[in-house]
Amino acid sequence: MASDMNDYFNKKKSEGGGQKNSSGGSGGGGPKGPQMPNMPDFNFGGGKATFSYFIIAVIILLVLAKPFTVIQEGERGILSTNGRYQDQALLPGLHFIIPVIQKVYVVDTKVRIINYASHLEATNRASGIVTKKAVTVLDKRGLPVSIELTVQYRLNSQFAAQTISNWGFSWEDKIINPVVRDVVRNVVGKYDAELLPMKRDTIATEIEEGLRKNIAGLKNSPAILQSVQLRDIILPTKVKDQIERVQIAKQEVQKAEQEVQRAKQEALKKAAQAQGVAQQARIEAKGHADAITIQADAQAKANLLISKSLTKELLQLEQIKVQGKFNEALKVNKDAKIFLTPGGSTPNIWVDTKDTKKRTTAK
Repeated sequence: MASDMNDYFNKKKSEGGGQKNSSGGSGGGGPKGPQMPNMPDFNFGGGKATFSYFIIAVIILLVLAKPFTVIQEGERGILSTNGRYQDQALLPGLHFIIPVIQKVYVVDTKVRIINYASHLEATNRASGIVTKKAVTVLDKRGLPVSIELTVQYRLNSQFAAQTISNWGFSWEDKIINPVVRDVVRNVVGKYDAELLPMKRDTIATEIEEGLRKNIAGLKNSPAILQSVQLRDIILPTKVKDQIERVQIAKQEVQKAEQEVQRAKQEALKKAAQAQGVAQQARIEAKGHADAITIQADAQAKANLLISKSLTKELLQLEQIKVQGKFNEALKVNKDAKIFLTPGGSTPNIWVDTKDTKKRTTAK
């Protein structure tokens, strides 16, 4: 429109100029035609400027409306269209949405931790670690016991949209925490406080199994339990004192049993030593007796051989030898008397006549 108007005025201007030159050339000073006033130039730069303004406006609108969202790894996006959640959660990546009509809620699917402790510490839920008060339960006799444990879990990404739709964004306070406290109370309540330290491993196993069963039994399995660690069992003071006394008594009994075992071992050692000495003595005595027996047997055999070798002539020869010894003795002591036994069956007797008390016997 502006271009058409501009062409129109340019045409009129050129026509007016031609008339002026024509009048002047015909006679000069003739009457002049009507003069058109000077009009401004309405050139706005054409359609290119308008298109550029449109592009800039669209870019600004996109930036302000933000019709897209980016889901990071370890997260899921819950798409809401006019307040209604989509059944399938958005996976990590870039997703486009319709501004105003659609909205994306980002939920964390990484492992989260709840520490149940006696001493509470300031925690940030965004870090994934939350500290809650230790679980206080009553034992079988009604004595108060505090249980400290750590629970690791995460949102089930497969049913993240259903979980948020059913439980809301505070789902862990409605699912994990109540289930933990309920299971711990049911497990610990079956035992006496004095038995809890000795049953620690059994109790830890029962708590973990109970938590897994209860959480997995919920509709759509909203959470996945990673692990449960029983850190400490805090007993009443009087119960701890009683357990300490029992432990001391058990230690004394064990010490006495060890002393008895040590004494038995010492007695067995001494008995073994005495048995060894007695066995050695028996062996030595038997060896000595065997030696005497062998010697006696040898002597008997020798005597048997000698007796077999003795003859009448040999005995006479031996008697002659003895007689010769007495004859030699008579040379020194002439007063001695000698009684000879024929045959040599009895010893010859030599009597000194000077001293009747002295007798010399020679074989």
